[in-house]
Amino acid sequence: MKVSVNELLNIEELDARAVFDGVKYPWEALTEIKDFIFEYAKNLPSDFQRIKEFVWVGKGTTIEKSVLINGPAIIGYNCEIRHSAYIRDNVIIGNDVVIGNSTEIKNSILFNKVQLPHYNYVGDSILGYKAHLGAGAITSNLKSDGTLVKVKYGTDIVETGLRKFGAIVGDSAEVGCNSVLNPGTIIGKDSIVYPLSSVRGYIAEKSILKSNGEIVERK
Repeated sequence: MKVSVNELLNIEELDARAVFDGVKYPWEALTEIKDFIFEYAKNLPSDFQRIKEFVWVGKGTTIEKSVLINGPAIIGYNCEIRHSAYIRDNVIIGNDVVIGNSTEIKNSILFNKVQLPHYNYVGDSILGYKAHLGAGAITSNLKSDGTLVKVKYGTDIVETGLRKFGAIVGDSAEVGCNSVLNPGTIIGKDSIVYPLSSVRGYIAEKSILKSNGEIVERK
């Protein structure tokens, strides 16, 4: 299965990459975020500022007055956190990340240069280097029946053991406006999801998921 950390994510594009130490599948890191932040924060560089209890922010990052951040959270260098963004507990944000207006993030890891520009929800998810969610695109992190989330890979099924797990979006993947990534979605590197899509299961790298559900190779 091409769903390991290194097959989906360039961990060199995350200063806090040690959160993935010892994990086989990237979603395994989601349960470690809180404890990892507390340990990692003990050795942050001097150009990080603690702006409130359990919230650390790197040099060059701008945070608008209407933003609400509840720790623990680490936000990297030169990020832009825009009007009315809501960053909840257990969030690691890399460098040069844009968190747009009315975007909410919870228990998630965002690699460098992720773009969440408008009205996005990212819960219990991991977004790789330069991943981009169009306006209104969200990760759905809880099944309607409340059962544990499974990852479907062709005819194979991987048990995650997680009740809440949204999506893994690989490096440089593009998700179109108002799309929904259903629980357990995996999108490979350099793939494109058309707007207004409902996405489930595994989308291979360098693929295009069209609005009618057809998947074709990205050339």
